[in-house]
Amino acid sequence: MTNQRDRGAAAVEFALVAPLLLLLTLGIVAFGHAFQTQTLLDNAARAAVRVFALTQGPNAPEAARDAAVDALAPSITLDDPATQIQVGPAGCPAGQNARATITLDDFELLGGFFEPLTLSGTGSMRCNG
Repeated sequence: MTNQRDRGAAAVEFALVAPLLLLLTLGIVAFGHAFQTQTLLDNAARAAVRVFALTQGPNAPEAARDAAVDALAPSITLDDPATQIQVGPAGCPAGQNARATITLDDFELLGGFFEPLTLSGTGSMRCNG
């Protein structure tokens, strides 16, 4: 048999613990979303550097940017791919490493509930294979 004073103890304990559990759950969801976005950026940078390293001619940077945008779609849309996707070195001389970096500024977690982050993905590959 329970005491009259113990009847509301479970409700009070739940009221104290529930906000912490909710905050923990939202933090896990936000971290998972940021991790998935970071993985997408890394994979898109890898696709961009692959195209850049294996494409000859002056159109290689643009082809690399197009490959990155295609790899990110439909999950992420870049505002300005020309400035958010950097590839180099120019001309990709044989024997050097090509590098692609994709930067995503002001990434908002949970609709702006947390401070915006800057995420970037990077890929590198030896030029001309």
